[in-house]
Amino acid sequence: MTGFLLRRLVNYVVLALVATFLAFTLASVTFDPIGVLQQRNPPPPAATIDAKRHDLHLDQPIPERFVTWMGGVVKGDFGQTIANRPITEELGRRAGVSLRLFLLGITLGITLGVLLGVISAIRQYKFSDYFATIFSFVVLSTPVFVIATLLKTGAQSINNSIGSNVLLFTGETTPGFSGSWGAALVDRLQHMIVPTLTIVLSQVAYYSRYQRSAMLDVLGSDFLRTAQAKGLTRRKALFKHGLRTALIPMATLFAFGFGLLIVGGTFTERIFSWFGMGDWLITGIQNQDTNITATVTLFIAVCVLVSGWLADVLYAALDPRIRI
Repeated sequence: MTGFLLRRLVNYVVLALVATFLAFTLASVTFDPIGVLQQRNPPPPAATIDAKRHDLHLDQPIPERFVTWMGGVVKGDFGQTIANRPITEELGRRAGVSLRLFLLGITLGITLGVLLGVISAIRQYKFSDYFATIFSFVVLSTPVFVIATLLKTGAQSINNSIGSNVLLFTGETTPGFSGSWGAALVDRLQHMIVPTLTIVLSQVAYYSRYQRSAMLDVLGSDFLRTAQAKGLTRRKALFKHGLRTALIPMATLFAFGFGLLIVGGTFTERIFSWFGMGDWLITGIQNQDTNITATVTLFIAVCVLVSGWLADVLYAALDPRIRI
């Protein structure tokens, strides 16, 4: 099992480097940061432009420029933005914002989605199954910015009805907030409820459909009937053997869904003014900043790498054939 996990880890590291190199190359070919500087009003002096061209290593071929950039990354230096701001400092803050928002959202979404999918499969063609199906299809067919806007409207209605701003949905914290540690925590939680619910709804709808199909494939299997014939109750056989088997094909979805959610969550971050990695990627593209784009791509690749490796660990834990 250890050898299997090490081989998979090496594969993911290589894939992360390849993905980052391709993003760096695409950004280097299509972006024109010097042109962006020259379009400023008033335009910067020629010496400033030449210095920026030297700082960005634009006189080097793209592969050599990428190696130079990665050499700095290994040392913890991700370079500077076009505005001469250190990327490393901004990276830590924005990564924290995205992880706080999406880790909680996807954890709740996966948990509730799996439970809803299992219940739908066990109670196939009953009211709860039809209700879960309709709910999932409605949520999946609704764009995330529509769901977010509806939730913001609903939150505002709740605030108006109770006469107090209990649900806050603009920004990560209240600007200029000062108070005790506990009060600051409550303020952050108030700001997290609505955007987290936006993520949870889409994740529940998505994973419940897959979990229902996976569970239905297991319900009629011979090993469940054998387990019940040996004396296990139906409930215990379903959750001890059936659910464990049905979770195996879901492990990949759990893992790679998180990495993709960082990019797909750009709408959520922008609508609720959470300035995380997705928002930073849009900013980097708008400013034609190669270093920001490559940094966000590397962050996403690392998230996928870690998630994929954890999925392999989950595979090995769920399927004894992998361990053998």
